[in-house]
Amino acid sequence: MLALLHQTHAPFVVTVLAMVFTAERPTVAVADAHAEINDALDQLRAAGYGDEDNQPLPAGTARDLCRQWVQAGWLVRQVSDDDVEVYRLSAYGVGALEVAGRVGGARTRVSESRVRTLLEAIERLAQDADPDLMSRMVRLHEEIQQRQKELTRLEKGGAVETADDEQLLEAAENVLHLARELPADFARVAESIKAIQRDVVAELRHDVRPTGEVLREYLARGQRILDATSEGRAFAGALRLIGDPAQIDVLWGQLRTVLRHRFTELLPEQQRRELTEISRRIEQGVKEVLAAQRQASHVITTQVRNHDPMRDRQVDELLRDVMTGLHKWVPGSRRGEAVEPLRRLPVADVGHLRQRMSDPRPPQPPAPLRDWDETEDLPAADTRAWGGARYAELRTHLETFASGATSVDVLAAFRAAGEEIQRPVDLLGLLEIAHDAGMAETAEVAVVETVRPDRTRRRFALSGVVVNPGDTEGSGGDD
Repeated sequence: MLALLHQTHAPFVVTVLAMVFTAERPTVAVADAHAEINDALDQLRAAGYGDEDNQPLPAGTARDLCRQWVQAGWLVRQVSDDDVEVYRLSAYGVGALEVAGRVGGARTRVSESRVRTLLEAIERLAQDADPDLMSRMVRLHEEIQQRQKELTRLEKGGAVETADDEQLLEAAENVLHLARELPADFARVAESIKAIQRDVVAELRHDVRPTGEVLREYLARGQRILDATSEGRAFAGALRLIGDPAQIDVLWGQLRTVLRHRFTELLPEQQRRELTEISRRIEQGVKEVLAAQRQASHVITTQVRNHDPMRDRQVDELLRDVMTGLHKWVPGSRRGEAVEPLRRLPVADVGHLRQRMSDPRPPQPPAPLRDWDETEDLPAADTRAWGGARYAELRTHLETFASGATSVDVLAAFRAAGEEIQRPVDLLGLLEIAHDAGMAETAEVAVVETVRPDRTRRRFALSGVVVNPGDTEGSGGDD
């Protein structure tokens, strides 16, 4: 702020910033700001300013000047909610304009209103700091008696004591003096929040500490910011007083009552405008701080969602490998040597990705077995029918079917068997017996129908098989 006020072109900078940024327009689009500042420069130079014997003007275009002011910390360039780049005054810029406004405006006087404000503030401070219960009760009783005495006097027809215009004018100037300090305080709180945002984002990008630890520290700093700085405490107090929209309406109604009084005609036009805009400036300052909080949360949330430390480390390692290979290749290379270009960078080998998600429910143990009751009857169904092939019955049936023949068709023998050995597993068992006996396959394709224990039927197609029944003795097993 002091750098702005002490520089050579301070009159021009302060005047232009006060002209472009007003209470009704705290942010200005970048293109509009450049156009207005260029227009102001053209008018001043056409009027003779900027010459050697006249008020100096800075060199460069409005774009160059705004860039310099952003670097100096007097302006802040950001993106609005409408995705438009805008300028706004920083806390230092707001403070410089307030200092210039107080110097150029009406001079603050040691008046009755200012002394009364000081005494009331000291009295409230003493009451809040005094923990004595009896003293607090005595003060409240005295105040109640004074109020009751005044009410009784008015009820009896007493006249309302009015202040003269000079006293009201002094009180209005005191109110304006107090109100001028608020915008800079609000701007400092907003910039403190943005500084915390920048620190958190930098910590997340460096990936030195765990993300959860950085976010916990951010939340703790956000809670302490309203108590750690004077600007934060001022904002917390203002938020408690005007957090209710109804309180803003009450404040605006009180200001209208003041503006309707005849003493306001003695105020300059600029002071009347400032008095009218007090409630709007307070509400706007609170909104600015809340918007800074929302933006900080949005930026940090976006950074956490999009920041992938593993991917960043892979990219860094890949770039280091490329640079290492380049350093090794350059010393041994020759001028004009052909270089095989790298068509694509290698990618990480992902391997086999999971194709099926597991059941999110925890595994459940099987149902407990039912206790066996010895009095229960055994099931009538033959559970052995669902077992393996019956080799003994199959071998006996094959020898009976052959009845002394030198060769026999295995599939024909299977068709002639009883249903109890015509199961699919028995077909496999019969083929196993024929295989052990040295079967021979024919070119004919035959279809065989099997019967399952539940009386359902299955059909199988396979090549014809011929075997010598005399060789089937002892082959296979009985299981």
